[in-house]
Amino acid sequence: MFATDPGAFRAAASVIPAIGRAADHIARSRFDRPTLVIDSARVAAQYDALAEGLGAARIHYAVKANPAPGIIRLLVERGARFDAASRGEIELCLAQGALGRDISFGNTVKRPADIAFAASVGVQLFVADSAEELEKIAANAPGAQVYLRVIVENSQADWPLSRKFGCAPGALAGLLDHARDLGLAPVDLSFHVGSQTRKAAYWLPILDHVAGLWHAARAAGHDMRVLNLGGGFPAFYGEPIDTPRAYAAEVMDAVTACFGAIPYIMAEPGRGLVAEAGHIAAEVLLVSRKAPGDLHRWVYLDIGRFSGLAETEGEAIRYQIDTPHDGGETGPCILAGPSCDSADILYEKRPMQLPMALAGGDRVMIRNCGAYTSSYSSVGFNGFPPLDVVVL
Repeated sequence: MFATDPGAFRAAASVIPAIGRAADHIARSRFDRPTLVIDSARVAAQYDALAEGLGAARIHYAVKANPAPGIIRLLVERGARFDAASRGEIELCLAQGALGRDISFGNTVKRPADIAFAASVGVQLFVADSAEELEKIAANAPGAQVYLRVIVENSQADWPLSRKFGCAPGALAGLLDHARDLGLAPVDLSFHVGSQTRKAAYWLPILDHVAGLWHAARAAGHDMRVLNLGGGFPAFYGEPIDTPRAYAAEVMDAVTACFGAIPYIMAEPGRGLVAEAGHIAAEVLLVSRKAPGDLHRWVYLDIGRFSGLAETEGEAIRYQIDTPHDGGETGPCILAGPSCDSADILYEKRPMQLPMALAGGDRVMIRNCGAYTSSYSSVGFNGFPPLDVVVL
């Protein structure tokens, strides 16, 4: 696929900080199509650092971030637990050695049959954010432990979450009562600060708000024993972030200050565990200008929004790209994918600065793509194959 000499790519890459085995494998290899290469040792290191910073909190890896069996198996071996969004993800975790009791069913919208299946394989903890979902859980997993997800506002995350998931804070008390009346065990409160929350300090106002709900629920007689912190743990995309250990420790200090002692705390990192462990090998298909006097070039890659880079939606996640010409003169580029769809544009509002020497056939590496790329990749939109994945 790559017309550029691998040695030239390695020389260009040597001017940036070393980024591990995945980058070296890409530099030494040839690929027939876009390929995500994951360094499992980096995943293990991220897990260990986050676990150390989180202290008593237990990691429930958000499987949707990257469901590669090799990653799931590695995390099982390290003692991780898992947040699953579907029956398929539950089955994946079980196949890699996880126990049902170590899996939480974290999607607020579930098929009744899938709830029953999850209960049959030992899943004990289910999420809900509505009366009807609680009723489905009660009918298909009688007596199950449930956690109620609440909407939080004023997120300072790079990718704030929508109101699709969670109940309004004012509805929480009624849902807790309804769960208890249905014979369920409402033991947990859940929230999400938003994906890619770059500073631990951004958690503080949200934790303070959720703590008020938590203490009110306990005062009303509910046996709140579990707090689910959700995700939000960041990865490096060019903006400074703290080390995973320091970040997690600062979050936990804030949790203790707001909530006091809690018997069981869950954290659901996805991006923060796997993003930096993976890079995508890709190719430039075309570099052009729409008119001779245009200031911006259009750079078309063989991977786009429908083949793995969905998180460029709204230009929220800005990936860094290494090329064989790094270090030379640069100019603004609009970056686009290969499909015949006008929405397949990655960066246009804020064009990327890429080398002027960049040309069709150049091999490039998109950095820190280990999260939400292979799992977002389409089965075959426009006939393009899904993203290949290699786990080292």
